[in-house]
Amino acid sequence: EVQLVESGGGSVQAGGSLRLSCVASGHALSGLCAGWVRQNPEKDREGVASIDVDGHTTYGDSVKGRFTISRDDTKNTLYLQMRFLEPEDTAMYYCATGNCSVVGGVVHLTPSTWGQGTQVTVSS
Repeated sequence: EVQLVESGGGSVQAGGSLRLSCVASGHALSGLCAGWVRQNPEKDREGVASIDVDGHTTYGDSVKGRFTISRDDTKNTLYLQMRFLEPEDTAMYYCATGNCSVVGGVVHLTPSTWGQGTQVTVSS
């Protein structure tokens, strides 16, 4: 069973950048569909970005052009590079793995394993 541990969250001013990391153990990330999901108490859970085993990526509309998901197979680590952060990006960010379906080039992740989350707070 895969275990996921996130890090890299913090507080930053609007316009700043953060990079989240998710170290996986128990299974190679290269063989899993993975992604980042965020939860703000005032909003519904939102899929941020996902990546399938072939490296195809998909982003939520609100983060396109600002966030980049990547995977380092040598370190078994998933990353989320976040740039031009906005107060609306404030949330708990979770790394997740699960099943993927690709429809029209869009990677849909159905999470089944979650990390503990890392908080991102963006001030204006």
